[in-house]
Amino acid sequence: MTAELVRGQNHTLPQTRLEIRVSAGSPVVAGATLGDERGTVRGAEWIAHPASHRVPGLEVSRQAAADHRLAVDLDALPAEVHRVTVVLALPVGAGRPVSFGAVAAPFVAVTGLDGTEIATFTLTGLDTESAVSALELYRRQGAWKVRAVGQGYAAGLAGLFADQGVAAAAETAAAIQEAVASGLARSVTPPPRTTEGERVRHPAGPAAAGAQAPAPPVPEAQPAEPLGDPASARTEAPGGGPIDYAHPRRQTSAPPPPPPTAPPAAPGQPARPVAGDATGWSMDERLYNQIWGMFEDLARAVAAYRSAVDFAESRMDQELDRALSDPRNRIGGAGDRAREAARAKRDELTGRAREALERDLAQLAAESAVVEPALPAAYAGWDNPVWHAYHVPMEIPMALRLGDLRLGEAPDLRIPLLVRLPLERGIWIDSGRTASEAAASTTGDQLRGLAVETAVTLAARLLAVYPAGEFSVHVVDPAGSAAGQLSPLVGSGVLAGPPAAGAEGVASVLAHLTRRVDLVQMAIRAGAADALPPDLDTGEHLLIVNDFPHGFDDRAVTQLRYLADEGPSVGVHLLMVADREDARAYGPVLDPLWRSLLRITPVADDHLADPWVGHAWTYEPLRTPQGSRVLERVLALVAEARRGGRR
Repeated sequence: MTAELVRGQNHTLPQTRLEIRVSAGSPVVAGATLGDERGTVRGAEWIAHPASHRVPGLEVSRQAAADHRLAVDLDALPAEVHRVTVVLALPVGAGRPVSFGAVAAPFVAVTGLDGTEIATFTLTGLDTESAVSALELYRRQGAWKVRAVGQGYAAGLAGLFADQGVAAAAETAAAIQEAVASGLARSVTPPPRTTEGERVRHPAGPAAAGAQAPAPPVPEAQPAEPLGDPASARTEAPGGGPIDYAHPRRQTSAPPPPPPTAPPAAPGQPARPVAGDATGWSMDERLYNQIWGMFEDLARAVAAYRSAVDFAESRMDQELDRALSDPRNRIGGAGDRAREAARAKRDELTGRAREALERDLAQLAAESAVVEPALPAAYAGWDNPVWHAYHVPMEIPMALRLGDLRLGEAPDLRIPLLVRLPLERGIWIDSGRTASEAAASTTGDQLRGLAVETAVTLAARLLAVYPAGEFSVHVVDPAGSAAGQLSPLVGSGVLAGPPAAGAEGVASVLAHLTRRVDLVQMAIRAGAADALPPDLDTGEHLLIVNDFPHGFDDRAVTQLRYLADEGPSVGVHLLMVADREDARAYGPVLDPLWRSLLRITPVADDHLADPWVGHAWTYEPLRTPQGSRVLERVLALVAEARRGGRR
C-alpha cells in the first residue's frame, strides 16, 4: 500500500533496490546527493547530476525533462553514506520559469522495480525557490527509510549545495546547468501509469475535505471538539498544479473495501462481525475506523432507546391527563382502568425499545469480542496478549488508546478511546475529587497516587509505540512526592533525565523545552530546518508535570502555558497531573491552560460528552492486570532499543 507523505513524515522502505519517479508540469533537472551521518556531502563525487549521472548505487537522467526515473541500489552505496537526497532544480535560460511558484507542483514517488508505489510526495507550498530537496532516503538502526523534505532554496542549486557542505557549491551548480544547456543526454522514458489509474484533477485551490469522520467525546460541557479527523482529498490542478492536503495521513480517493473474511450470514440473521471490517488503506486504519463506528453505533442505539422511553413516558402522561380531565372518570373504576391502560401501553413501548437495544448491544458485544484481540499494541489494553509479542516499532502508529468509554445502559460494553498521533493537544489527569462513585470511595492521597500511576502508564504506552529514540519523556516533580509511582520509568532508564525536583530543577527542564520550541518554530518560519543545532533532539517530547501548581513560580507558570499552546505543533507535549482546585489561587490566568488540555481521570468518571446526542460517557483509565509485569517488560525492551540506537 502506498504511503502518501507530507513534509517531515517518514516511511520504512521494504526493499533496497528502488526507482524514484519525478513528474512535473514543466522540465526540471533531477539529481541526488550522498551524505554522511551528519548529512554532509564530502565532495563532487558524491553528487549525481546530468554532467556526472552515475555514482555507486545511484543513476540519474542526463537532461531536463518533465518526467524522470532515478535508479537507486541502497546496498551498493559506499559504507560512509547514510543519506540520499533527491534534488530538483529549474533549468536556466531565456523564457524558462525562474521559480517553482510559477510551475505545477512536482510529484515524486518511490517505487519498487515493478513500478509498485511505496511512498509518494507532492511538493506544495513552493514560491520563489528554484531548487528543492524533495526526498531523503536515510539509514536508521540498520534500516532504510524515506522522508518527505520539500526544502526549497531561492539561491538555487548553489544555495542547496552550500547548505549540504559542498566545498565548490557555485561551481558545481554552474557545471550542472551548463550540462543541461548543452543537451548531453538521451531522452528519458516517462514513468508508466500506476494501476490506480489517473489521479484526480481539478482546478487549483484547496482540496475539498471528504466525509466527516466520527468525532470522539470531549471534556465536560465544553464545545464539542473532534479528535478524529475528516478524510482528506487530494486535488491537482491541470498540469499538476498546487495540491492541498486536508489530512496528512489519509489517501484521497475512497479506500478499498476490506476483503471478505467471513461467510455471509444466513437470511434474516445479523452479519457476522469481522475485525477490520471497515474501509481503510491498512489494517490499522480499518480497525481505527471500525472502533469509531462502534462508538457511533452505541451512541445512537442508546439515544434511540432513551428517546423511545421518554416518548412512552410522555404518551402515558398525556393519556392520563385526558382520561382524568373528565370528572366522571375520577369516580369508580374508570380512572383505575385508564391508569392501567396507559401504564400497559408505556410498558409495551419501552419493552419493544429495550428489545431493539438488546439486539444492538448483542451485535456490538460480538463485534467487540472479535475486534479487541485483533488490535495492535497502540490500540490494545494492557491485558491484550499482543503485548507478550511486543517489539519496538519502526513507524509511528495512527492512533493511541487512552482508555475505555461506556454508557450506563451497557456497563459491560467498552469502546476504546483513541486519539490520533502525533498528539494535537496536551492531557490533564485530574487528581482532585469528583462526583463519581469511584472517586467518592477513594481518599485524596489514593487519588493523587492513582493519577501519577495513570500518567506513568500513558507515558509508557507512548514510549512503546514510537520508534526507538524518537520519543523522549521528561518529569517535573518539584517536591519529589511521586517517587514511588515513577519508579517504573526511573528504574528502566527510559527517561531523558532524572525527575526534576526543586525550583532549580523545574526551571532547568522548562527552559530546555521552551528553547527547543523556540528554535524549531524559528527554523520552520525561516524555512531553515537544516540549520538547527546538531545537539537538538528533533524527536517528540513529553513533559510530565506532577502536583501542579506546587513549586511553580510565575515564570514557570508562563512557560507551561507557552508549552501547552505552542508545543504540540513542534513535537512538545504536556501531561499534567493536578487538582484543578489547587490552582484556584491563580484566578482566571490559568483558565486557558486547562481549556487547552484534554481532561481524563484516574478513576471511572462520566465527564466526557459526544457531539451527536450529548451522552455523558464514563471514562475508565487503562490499568495493568493485577500482578502483571507487562509494564516493566515493555519498558525494558524500549530501554534496550534506545541503548542500541545510541551505539
